[in-house]
Amino acid sequence: MTAEAYPVLEEPKTFFLAPLSKPAPGSAGKTGTWRTHKPVVNLEKCTGCLLCWLYCPENTVIKLENGKVAIDYEYCKGCGICATSCPFDAIEMVPEV
Repeated sequence: MTAEAYPVLEEPKTFFLAPLSKPAPGSAGKTGTWRTHKPVVNLEKCTGCLLCWLYCPENTVIKLENGKVAIDYEYCKGCGICATSCPFDAIEMVPEV
């Protein structure tokens, strides 16, 4: 057989940052009064890398139009994964008041 019979497939040129599916915001339900700490985003330090958005297990990190992020406190459980995943220390876990 000739080489034309076995074409070489090229690798896809598009890479996706996000998974193809994601849970609804707050898939475990709304947060009650039990949260002890909440994430606060320092917008001056935030570069918009979206690692916090990618790793948030409750999908409560919101992408803003300016490329930065915000937190949906209605569903945020206060686990701190977003703060831990931020390479720029733009998210700080502060005590819930």
